[in-house]
Amino acid sequence: MLARKSLRLRVFLFFVLLALASLSLIAGGLWLGYSRASAPRDPAGFVLAGAVAGFAVLGLVTWIWRLFDENLARPMQALAAQMRVLAHAEDTRLPAPESARYLGDLAPAAQAIAARLAETRGDLARAIERETTRLAEEKARLEALLADVSAGILLCSADHMVVFYNSVARDLLQAGNAPRLDQPVTACLREGPLRHAHDRLCRPGATQQETQFLAATPDGRAMFTVTMRLVGQGAAQAGGYALTLRDVTAEIGLHAEREALLSEMIEDMRRKAANLDTLSRLRRAGADPLEQAFQQETRDLAQAVDTFGQRYNEIAQSHWPRSEIAARDLMDSLRARLRGDGLAFGTDHQRLFVLCDGFMMVTLLARLAGQVVAQGHGASVAVALGPGATPDEALVTLSWQGRPVALGALEDWLAAPLDPAQPELTGRRVLAHHGTDVWPEDGARGDARLCLPLPRVEETGAQGLRGAVYDFALFDKSRAAPLADRRLNELTYVVFDTETTGLLPSQGDEIVQIAALRVVGGRLLEAERLEMLVDPGRSIPAASTRVHGITQAMVAGAPGIAEAGRQLHDFARGAVLVAHNAPFDMAFFHKHADAIGRRFDNPVLDTVLLSAVLFGLTEEHRLDALCVRLGVILPEEQRHTAMGDALATGRVFVKMLGMLSAQGFDSFGQVHDEMKKQMRLYRR
Repeated sequence: MLARKSLRLRVFLFFVLLALASLSLIAGGLWLGYSRASAPRDPAGFVLAGAVAGFAVLGLVTWIWRLFDENLARPMQALAAQMRVLAHAEDTRLPAPESARYLGDLAPAAQAIAARLAETRGDLARAIERETTRLAEEKARLEALLADVSAGILLCSADHMVVFYNSVARDLLQAGNAPRLDQPVTACLREGPLRHAHDRLCRPGATQQETQFLAATPDGRAMFTVTMRLVGQGAAQAGGYALTLRDVTAEIGLHAEREALLSEMIEDMRRKAANLDTLSRLRRAGADPLEQAFQQETRDLAQAVDTFGQRYNEIAQSHWPRSEIAARDLMDSLRARLRGDGLAFGTDHQRLFVLCDGFMMVTLLARLAGQVVAQGHGASVAVALGPGATPDEALVTLSWQGRPVALGALEDWLAAPLDPAQPELTGRRVLAHHGTDVWPEDGARGDARLCLPLPRVEETGAQGLRGAVYDFALFDKSRAAPLADRRLNELTYVVFDTETTGLLPSQGDEIVQIAALRVVGGRLLEAERLEMLVDPGRSIPAASTRVHGITQAMVAGAPGIAEAGRQLHDFARGAVLVAHNAPFDMAFFHKHADAIGRRFDNPVLDTVLLSAVLFGLTEEHRLDALCVRLGVILPEEQRHTAMGDALATGRVFVKMLGMLSAQGFDSFGQVHDEMKKQMRLYRR
């Protein structure tokens, strides 16, 4: 228990114990003398002697403790703190010799260690420089290669966390969906198609290691054809996967308009040609050559329109990304979707492979099954996938006991959007892109069903992985352990700072600027940043403007706290928040939690309290003092700006992480508990 206490506190407790023991001995001696006296008299003399001796002992012990504290304990604690800084920062300064003159040879020995450490660091730096020249050249070549790649590339771990991304991917996905290290890739791309493709590639017995699918950003503003390829790691077959993005937003929009126009024209021509053919058959067949020529031309027109429509469907379906999918995989995905929708169902399939967009087909089948139950046609639906009428065709059937679906009702179902965020993506459009159709049938035993044919293919899965090898620490990162038990360097942090109209959030002061940076794997990622002005909804006092330089004109048109708070909350998803004097900054977001619509329930670390843990309560804990103590240099023009202070806090915090681990605080729970013990610092 005492091992966690500071040296000065332990010394103080030692002298307290010494004083109590001395007083006890004096009292015991006087009592013994009084009780053994041959003729006991008034004890006042013994009491007076005991009081005088007690106060003398207390004074002597206090004086010796003050000397010991000022000349030994405090310098030793300062020397220990500076040596911890020395171990984790480049600063080699130690306390001045006069402050440690009573420590004997300890201070010179520490100075010798510092000098030797500086020399060793220099030798090590030169050795590393010599040994890493080749790696630096290869890194430069790789960076040049990635800069020339025109496709967006994302590398993700097996649990869908972003491990790597290039600048093209960041530009393609835009600000609202931008990738960030150690955040879910589902924040960039819609979850359904991505998980469906990954589950299919990672299923036991699967031989495919690459697939292509269509995916949109969560806000639906952009659409991509995505190639997913598994990336092996050691003996693991699937340590993660790589995504290659190609933006097809404009292309699909253009194709959608053109296909809608062509589809409408073809259907109109097909109906008119069919009507002409029917009318010509109803007329009496005569010997008039003109009449026979008219009938022949009508039949030729109908056949030409039909042939044109078939060719159009082939071209349309070739544009849509499709892949080979095993029947069992398609049925497993459909089972999961129907179970999630709360529908009663049964499934059956045979061993075969189909060519389709798995996610879209599952979405369409689930929608049809849901409509069958919702419209009262049947209480449950049985889905089967088996051979079709020809060797190149497979047939999906949805069957139920009950009344059949009218053709007009089925067309209404197909005309409705499958996803409200993509109103142009209807069931009819999915069928057109797959070059197929769906129709109702009456069963022979009083049942009804819907039939949907799909192209059947032979399995031709690609074998092997690409030659590139990735060795990123985030691949091995475990996220299963409770937060309190996880190591400090395993966590992701968001270091943030705010500038405000004043210091009293409870009395109407508001935020005018927010800045945040991310720390992943113990490394400050200055490229992953959030910085914005915020309209406080009130005037900015001139005194506040003199501190941070933000005027009323600068925040005009900026988002309010509701939008700014949501952006910070999204930026900090799944991370530990870090701030200097965190209660002050957090008070503004807690105050506006209802307007923001999000609760900032992230774990929080405060660098003020962490400084008290490392250096003791008596030291200076201002951000400027910490920067000086830890050798963090920040240009003066960046001070008292949200980004400048966030950057300084981030650099200080990264150095603190190593010092906390060296001091024996290995887990987040240990650090958080120790930090809470320093809360009295705010009550002084």
